[in-house]
Amino acid sequence: MQSPGAECSSYEEPGSGRESRGAAPKQPAPLYVGSDIYRKAAFGFNHPLNIVRHAAVVDLLRMLGWLTDRDFRESEPATVRQLLDFHDRAYLKALQYANSTGRVEPSVRERYQVGTFENPLFEGLFERAAMTVGGSILSAELASEGHVVFHPSGGTHHGRPDRASGFCYLNDPVFAILTLMKKGFERVLYVDLDAHHGDGVEDAFYEEPRVTTASIHEQKRWPFSGTHSHPHAGAYNFPVPSGLNDSELEYIMQNAVLPIARATELDALVVCCGADCLAGDPLSHMELSNVALWESVDELLALDVPAVVLGGGGYNPWTVTRYWAGMWGRLAGHEMPDRLPPEAVDYMTGMECDLIDEEDVQESWLTTMADSPYPGPVRNEIKSLVANVEKQFERI
Repeated sequence: MQSPGAECSSYEEPGSGRESRGAAPKQPAPLYVGSDIYRKAAFGFNHPLNIVRHAAVVDLLRMLGWLTDRDFRESEPATVRQLLDFHDRAYLKALQYANSTGRVEPSVRERYQVGTFENPLFEGLFERAAMTVGGSILSAELASEGHVVFHPSGGTHHGRPDRASGFCYLNDPVFAILTLMKKGFERVLYVDLDAHHGDGVEDAFYEEPRVTTASIHEQKRWPFSGTHSHPHAGAYNFPVPSGLNDSELEYIMQNAVLPIARATELDALVVCCGADCLAGDPLSHMELSNVALWESVDELLALDVPAVVLGGGGYNPWTVTRYWAGMWGRLAGHEMPDRLPPEAVDYMTGMECDLIDEEDVQESWLTTMADSPYPGPVRNEIKSLVANVEKQFERI
């Protein structure tokens, strides 16, 4: 594996005084962080995450010629010592024991929420969860050297220090932020675009002056938190009504999230790009196109600070794969095809999902990368939500 810093020699920190006069410093190429561990079966039967996701993104990108060995960085699992920076020792021991024995005692299940339908026990659970954290640590290290880093296997934003929660056993976005702070970044912005509130990350950094969190999520949906913003603690929440369209997302970005980002004078960025906010996802009622989400991430990256872009939820394998593969295509500067090549169409056609009836699978999910935009009116509820946050922000 190539050394993580091998392509970083051309990058200079802004304001370092080492840039060439009259020319912007050359930025390193974006990098993709992943692992073959995600090709192994996980979560068991009858679970929303028992679908192909991360491996499908890599396979589709390889078919398109958009991902080469030069772009890819293999992650390593986080060590227990690293995991103790956030997670409780007793919880990690319980998770390791359950992983090694293949069973969970009732008292352990109740205390740590492992071995439930929501957070099932499966072979290789601990290594997989630790690999996700290791990938986010590596991503933050590479971002600190100037790369924009895409780690779609990350985004387990519900994990708690002492228990599993919401399909998340550990919390890798927390470790991306912690790593950036260890690298000396003092104003980190975390933006969560997942359909579910990024509760684990918000709580981890509540009142931490170096971290600001902003979450756009569907209201009245699990975990039923994030109903209000807490500007004094650097926590901003946008609980949107069902049916959120592209125009409304752009309204929130332009009138709330980007102003908050500029006002905090951030020097590093972590984005959680859950795919469950896309139209067609079975576990939410948001109606966004992948194009609108790509553009929102582009707007955040235009703030020109070290950035880690993570994945998150997403339970429609077709829309997840197209969204994250297209995200990498945008980051790497590739032109979006009007139609996928025959090999890719065959691959997408072969996908299955128990949560989506065969007759509901749209042809565009099989044959194209980019969605048709889903514009619409900006509802008064959205305008009021943004106005309330603006007023609160002005008081700080």
